[in-house]
Amino acid sequence: MNTTKSEEGPIKGDGYIPDYEPLFAEESQKGGSGGIIWLIMKQHMAKIILSSVMFIIKASPVWIIPVISADVINVIVEGGEGAMHKVLLYMLVLFVLIAQNIPTHMVYARYTDTMLRTIGAGLRNTLIKKLQHLSLSYHKEIESGRVQSKFMRDIEAIEFLNQQIIKSVLPSILGIIVSMGITIYRSPVVAGFFVVVVPCNVVLVRAFRKKMQETNHRFRVESEDISAKVSTMLEMIPVTKAHGLEDHEIRSLEHNITRLKLSGLLLDRANAYFGSVAWVVSRALSGLCLLFTAWLAIKGKLPAGDIAMFQTYFNSISNDVQNLVNVYPQLTKGLESIRSVSEIVLSDKVEDNRGKQKVKRLGGSIRFENVSFRYHDGNEDMIKNLSFEAKAGECIAFVGASGSGKTTVMNMIIGFLQATEGRVLVDGKDIKGLNLSSYRHHISVVPQSSILFTGTVRENILYGMDGVSEAELMRVVKLANIEEFLPQLPNGLDTVIGEHGNKLSGGQKQRISIARAIIRNPEILILDEATSALDNISEYQVQKAINSLIKDRTTFIVAHRLSTIRGADKIIVMENGVAVESGSYEELMEKHGKFYELKALSEMRPPVEEFI
Repeated sequence: MNTTKSEEGPIKGDGYIPDYEPLFAEESQKGGSGGIIWLIMKQHMAKIILSSVMFIIKASPVWIIPVISADVINVIVEGGEGAMHKVLLYMLVLFVLIAQNIPTHMVYARYTDTMLRTIGAGLRNTLIKKLQHLSLSYHKEIESGRVQSKFMRDIEAIEFLNQQIIKSVLPSILGIIVSMGITIYRSPVVAGFFVVVVPCNVVLVRAFRKKMQETNHRFRVESEDISAKVSTMLEMIPVTKAHGLEDHEIRSLEHNITRLKLSGLLLDRANAYFGSVAWVVSRALSGLCLLFTAWLAIKGKLPAGDIAMFQTYFNSISNDVQNLVNVYPQLTKGLESIRSVSEIVLSDKVEDNRGKQKVKRLGGSIRFENVSFRYHDGNEDMIKNLSFEAKAGECIAFVGASGSGKTTVMNMIIGFLQATEGRVLVDGKDIKGLNLSSYRHHISVVPQSSILFTGTVRENILYGMDGVSEAELMRVVKLANIEEFLPQLPNGLDTVIGEHGNKLSGGQKQRISIARAIIRNPEILILDEATSALDNISEYQVQKAINSLIKDRTTFIVAHRLSTIRGADKIIVMENGVAVESGSYEELMEKHGKFYELKALSEMRPPVEEFI
């Protein structure tokens, strides 16, 4: 099984984190999900056995005190010489047993807690690794709030289930075994009574099972729905406020909150009814046990002191059975959460790089040979029979209306999408045979919308980069034209930029994205409408940074403003997935074709400042 590694090297000892994806895959082939818990526990069996032994030792007073109590009562009833001596001897044994609980409990807790924390970390690690390996199309299909719900709520539910199994179910089973063993030794007749009466609790599980499964499933789905909607609401707050739609959003979320509340109430009521019925049955059976043992004592078949002992054991066994019964709602909740997490872990929408050629060096040439692309659920090709070649160091620009296929072509160059027909060749090799993760180490992408995270300017530029000198960083800062606004930041490069960089302007964020691309020194650069969302002043600053970035590297530009691609080696005009024209800027202008029309339309649009 795999382990994670820290920056300092492999993590050992208590830092070990397992990967459970193979276990999910193994159990899915059997068509179940409950077995995953068993497979996980099986890998920690040595710790489970050791903690069980320590539990029996530390909990021994619970089972021995009733025997001592019964014997003390019987000694007092019988009387005679030496009675007090026997009682004192029993007390000495009792105090020794009680005192040993402290060291043995600490050993028990160490092994048990380490195992449970390791399992929890392994589940989170498995989900994180899977999310990183899933394709971009998968992430576009699933709502981020739903993923967050699975990562937080469902993993916590599985963790709690494991905790219940180790700290409640297993001790209860051990308690039943020990109590029944002592009872059989002291009175086989009473043990037979226990065997007949105690299992009545199990009938409750069968009576409530289906209802518990249904209510847990409904509550889980409602929780995921509201998590997804809250995530969307937070992203939409600027739009909501700009249009005065706060009340609309509140009403919309109130509807989901109400549904979640009702689902939660149904679950709570089912659990409450289940718990109360179970308690009543348990207490009634305890009274029946007292009646039965009292009858045996009256008939002279049982010492009087043993009544208290068997009553204690019956209550102990009954409580242990009750614990097993009570854990059933958590079991159903945990199994539902396992099914929920399995939806991600077992997804086959992954980039499989196993056995594929790793890209150590990249020349930078890209060639499309009669490439067509269609989404798996689409009715028509988004890219149709596209052919072109970009030699190493060339700048190729793509222009066209929205939906013409420009971004789809970029995603195929990156490897996010694979051709359904034809071939995409990288340095003469089919991209389908390349290890895409290693290939992308040689690519940098500057998207239309800057993707920044909460942190400093420095951290955003150096994202994923180690060992970059301060001199190199400052060189990149200068090339990206960040120096122009750096004095305005209170802490310079160490200024925290807020969530998504919301403390910066659009042009400033875009220049940080460009710096992030420059510092990677990529062989292939992709600029996906990197200036389309900027005003004229910001565009000028960003364009200066881009001009520094594209030198001596293969560059693909998706252009919104045609004036920015005048120096491109080749311009490809896209329309409905088809390359209708290609050539240099001057060649296309001379043709008076589609590019000429697009250029004329772009010049008819007044500059941004005319609207101010």
